Amino acid sequence: MSIDQPTLGGRLLGWPAFVRELDATLSVHSQYILSGNLHDSFLTPGPDEFSPAQLLPLRDLLWEALRTSGYSCMLVYDPVDGLRIHPGGDAEASQEASTAAARLLGKLKGDEQPSLEALRRHLTAVARPEEGPVRAAFVIDEASRIARSPTDLEPAERDFFRFCAKLSRTASPVRVDGPRPKPLYNPIIWLVERPGDLPPWLTSGNENIREITVPRPHLGDRQETARLLARAFGITNVGADLVAAEACDAFAEQADGLTLQSMIEVTRLAKERNVALADLPDAVRTYKLGVLDNPWSRGHLRKRVLDGEQRVPDRVVGQPQAVTKTLDILKRAVLGLSGAQASRSGSRPRGVLFFAGPTGTGKTELAKAITSLVFGDESAYLRFDMSEFSAEHAGDRLIGSPPGYVGHEAGGELTNAVREDPFRVILFDEIEKAHPRILDKFLQILEDGRLTDGRGNTVHFSESILIFTSNLGMFVDDPQTGRRVQNISPAMPYDEIEHRLKTAVSDHFTTVLNRPELLNRFGDNIVIFNFIGPKAAARIFDIQLANICRRVADEHRLTLAVGGDVLETLQKWCTSELEKGGRGIGMALESYFVNPLARALFDHEHAAGSRVTVTAIRREGSIVELSLA
Repeated sequence: MSIDQPTLGGRLLGWPAFVRELDATLSVHSQYILSGNLHDSFLTPGPDEFSPAQLLPLRDLLWEALRTSGYSCMLVYDPVDGLRIHPGGDAEASQEASTAAARLLGKLKGDEQPSLEALRRHLTAVARPEEGPVRAAFVIDEASRIARSPTDLEPAERDFFRFCAKLSRTASPVRVDGPRPKPLYNPIIWLVERPGDLPPWLTSGNENIREITVPRPHLGDRQETARLLARAFGITNVGADLVAAEACDAFAEQADGLTLQSMIEVTRLAKERNVALADLPDAVRTYKLGVLDNPWSRGHLRKRVLDGEQRVPDRVVGQPQAVTKTLDILKRAVLGLSGAQASRSGSRPRGVLFFAGPTGTGKTELAKAITSLVFGDESAYLRFDMSEFSAEHAGDRLIGSPPGYVGHEAGGELTNAVREDPFRVILFDEIEKAHPRILDKFLQILEDGRLTDGRGNTVHFSESILIFTSNLGMFVDDPQTGRRVQNISPAMPYDEIEHRLKTAVSDHFTTVLNRPELLNRFGDNIVIFNFIGPKAAARIFDIQLANICRRVADEHRLTLAVGGDVLETLQKWCTSELEKGGRGIGMALESYFVNPLARALFDHEHAAGSRVTVTAIRREGSIVELSLA
């Protein structure tokens, strides 16, 4: 491939900035360390002003830039394949490069095994040429794999890098006739995953070695690439087709976080699945998530949510306001309108909810109900108890340990689970108990819908529903006495409870944690739960008692009945402390009914299929006795 790039008004106009930086400093730096987005394709201008831009891989990009400065060849070395000559395609260019390489290195041995000794010999020949003025570059690919550990070098590795450091200072610039007749170095270009993959002392205080980061593509690059890729769909002039232009812009926005090479792969995937240009965002989702089936696009989901307006209140009792608001946010998620007011919202989570209110009022139960409603399976519900993440280092459990630490290979509990199944309801219970630094990890999830784990892999949350629960605002500090006092009570109206709890949540994130940006990500998705009222408590009691009777029938094949007086007494005992919520009713039932029932069933064996009736109940202190008939 050959590109005759015009240089009027500056060299390599329109080329990636990192290439222009390398090209402009060839006269002062003998070695370069390139890190970052090395495996991408890069936009370069066409052969003339009338030709469209082109996408080149990094090695072709480097070669085309060096060629315009009078370089005759580029040698590429990696620890697996050894030495290769670039370019290797066009016969004429390949012959010219082979001739130049032979002048520098002599006749290359086709069976030469990769070794540090051979690499040292080649680097010397290129950096300090003795056979006439030959401009060449030497690229060390996969340089991160040369040393076992950059901070714990073996003797041979240490000697090699010492040699390279000295070579950077003793390299000889080369002068040749052509577009840049002034002396330029024959650069040695290291390609590494991270700058720290080479010994730190190699570059410390060494002005002859320049470190350059290759960035990921920005929106403008993705838009131009989308227009180039539109040719795969038979559209050669996107500017004249408004619909195609909008589709390309949507493709570019949806590809946020992807490389240009990934956009090429998405286009190939779309062509394979006969996806139209306008439907490329669906192909992006498939590429990101690695799954073809999308529960959010199922036709019956709309009906399930509508049916949920009757079924969820039966499951989450006594919370009409919370259930209604939650279902409204869920409908928004089903329609794909979450964050629709933002210019780019396609990568954000499908839904974000912040449940606040008294304990035992149904926050966790509502999260399970949503999971069952959307995905038809409560196994898609993933819960993290944030009280286990009160220490800063506990955040490694979510995303995995950094490289070099124990457990790095295992990944994180959160990232692994979402990578395995991105269609989930993820519950972060009692979020206020997490360490503040761990909360920072949620900023990226809520804003960009993605998170990078300890292994460097990106996990996407765009198809997940995130639910945070909190008991913030139940108690506050009295400004006069400094003591903790109750902030809300069952006697207050719902509007007052809602106002006080939202104020407490806001104060916690802005004043205590100094994280107002995290509060802004929750927005108006804060759902307040009310105290359990007497009517709701009676319903919860009936439901939980029915569960006990059903368990007895399933486990022992007995029909359990409770007499009217016993039922009334038991309900009074179990619903006397409503501030403990539905969980308190269940605990009271266990103490006042399940425990004495188990004792009675143990004492008297009943034949399977018989009917057992609780005829009396009495309590003396903490001991409860039942009479069975």
